[in-house]
Amino acid sequence: MLLSATPPPGPRPLQERRLLAEAGRHRAVTPPASHPKASITWLGPAAANPALAYRVTGDRAHLAEAERFIAAAVRLPHWGRAHMPDHDLDAGWLLHGLSLAHHWLGDALSPDLRDLLRYKLLVQGRRLYEFAVATQGRWWSSSYWQNHNWICHAGLATAGYVLGREEWTRRAKDNLGRVLDLLPADGSHAEGVVYWRYGVPWLAVHLDLLLECEGVDWWERGGFMERTFDFRLHQSAPGFALQTGHGDCHDRRSGHSTALYRRLAARFGIGEAQWLADLVERELFDEEAELSGVRPGIRAEAYLDHLWYDPSVRAAAPSATHAYFPDLGLLTARTGWDDAATFVSFKAAPGGGHQAWEASAKHRADLGWETLNTGHHHPDAGSFVFVSQGAFLAVDEGYSNRKRAAHHNLLLVDGAGFAGEGRYHVYEDLPYERQARLRDVLAEGGWAHGTAEIGAMYPPELGVRRLDRTLVCTPSGRLVLLDEGEADAPREWTFLLQTDAPTSVAASGSGDRLIAAGDARAWLRRLSPSDATVASEVTEVAANPTSSTPELSITTTLHTLRVTTPVRARTARFLTVLEPGTATAREVSAGVVFEASEGTETVLLSPVERRIEGPGVRADAAAVLLAPGREPYVVAARRLTLDDGVVREWAEPFTGAVTR
Repeated sequence: MLLSATPPPGPRPLQERRLLAEAGRHRAVTPPASHPKASITWLGPAAANPALAYRVTGDRAHLAEAERFIAAAVRLPHWGRAHMPDHDLDAGWLLHGLSLAHHWLGDALSPDLRDLLRYKLLVQGRRLYEFAVATQGRWWSSSYWQNHNWICHAGLATAGYVLGREEWTRRAKDNLGRVLDLLPADGSHAEGVVYWRYGVPWLAVHLDLLLECEGVDWWERGGFMERTFDFRLHQSAPGFALQTGHGDCHDRRSGHSTALYRRLAARFGIGEAQWLADLVERELFDEEAELSGVRPGIRAEAYLDHLWYDPSVRAAAPSATHAYFPDLGLLTARTGWDDAATFVSFKAAPGGGHQAWEASAKHRADLGWETLNTGHHHPDAGSFVFVSQGAFLAVDEGYSNRKRAAHHNLLLVDGAGFAGEGRYHVYEDLPYERQARLRDVLAEGGWAHGTAEIGAMYPPELGVRRLDRTLVCTPSGRLVLLDEGEADAPREWTFLLQTDAPTSVAASGSGDRLIAAGDARAWLRRLSPSDATVASEVTEVAANPTSSTPELSITTTLHTLRVTTPVRARTARFLTVLEPGTATAREVSAGVVFEASEGTETVLLSPVERRIEGPGVRADAAAVLLAPGREPYVVAARRLTLDDGVVREWAEPFTGAVTR
């Protein structure tokens, strides 16, 4: 429990060591005498951690440390300087951390400082509350899918419970209920892993406060919290130190919150969450703390880690290698959980995900509110990330302020990307019908298959009638991409691949391109069109990841491979293969065959006509997938005939394994 500072029973020596280390980490730091230009969110946990350490140990050195940072925070006339002083993240973080310190330390605080802290919390809480009321229907006050909403309301709730301000807690509670009802039940998060680890802990904080102070248990409301660890787990790159990079990501390393893993493990008995927290604590903690671009970061959560760890939950290593999150149109597959495994993450959904897109349209129509803030969601429907042999081989752009489809592994039409791109809130004000979706999804038996419909995302003047990307990942980790486009006038069509380093042409003169990253290798084989124009260029993506620190900027360098149709045409078809290790693919009627050491893998595709005639196969299906030692798999099939005598028919389109 947060306010009572009571953890679950059982030993927690590592958590206590981390807490005590964090409580003393800033002892050589002089608190700011005036507000710095940078964010002061760190002052909240800088007070909360030593306050809890004093509760745990009784050591007055921790009390003195907490008082130092409390005194610094209450001296500042405003919380936040560069962006929305008193009305945004700085205020939310400090209201939470300093309210906990006020409650935990109680009469141990010097009387004058205690009175001053209480007064300052009342002033700052009132400022944040009045701003939330005045801006309802605009920005974070009603941005139900956004981390600013969760952080500011959780900070307001913490202060409200500590100070007895029921109007604050009522408003925060009403918002939390809306958030839980509107978040997707599959646990996915459109802002990506970095903002998942930054924002979702605050939902857990608020849920615990509500349970402790009002006896209201909303942990299972809507289903998001129970399933969201699966989303985080399946966005882990092999080795777990890095994450996929969908959405705004300061870097690939930022992504772990051991405190949140512990709380989800404790509440829902998720052994995988306990296992991942153990792994991070044992092997990845210091690198996450030092190299992550997210601040205050993993160390600052020590007080939550201590209170949320339940040692009775048994750790269990992850086993499921494929996952699908329908709200975000997110499909992932991996060949295993080892460091060298091959991994792909593929997504296609409307801005914010299906539920956010639908609900925000209703809010706009019924209330005149703008509730969907997609500033951290990219124009990436149909894009993918590919990792193998411990390296990223097809990458996302990371963080950007002017978001473009051309920064992703996507397609351009007459050199243009998605409608409305080139700005921060890339989905803002787009017509309702500008939606992408993922259909014909298979995620089992070692196979991953999905078709992204992205034609609606392009500017209407291009007349794109259809642009579909089908992605297949085979059991051995080979990728097949089939892109099919149609427009109402001849267009130039361009396939893009983003890598960390330049690709090189195969010495054989085959036109294959080698993707190299350290010792990792993969081959890009262009099967169709064979006469495309191929060019490489450097793409620089500059961004400022935080409005609270305007001078902070990062630049990501992408190496962009462009494959362009030789002539303008109404239709286009790209058939492309990505193979880790050695290139073995050859094109056959309706698809691709891989002659690999693992055996022959066959991918036959017909996502639109759904008529397949390939080697030993005839089918009315979107896909037929064959691999040695496995049952045949089909996608949206009505009839299948194999040369070995297997014949199946289905009254409704069937996706899955075909038993022999």
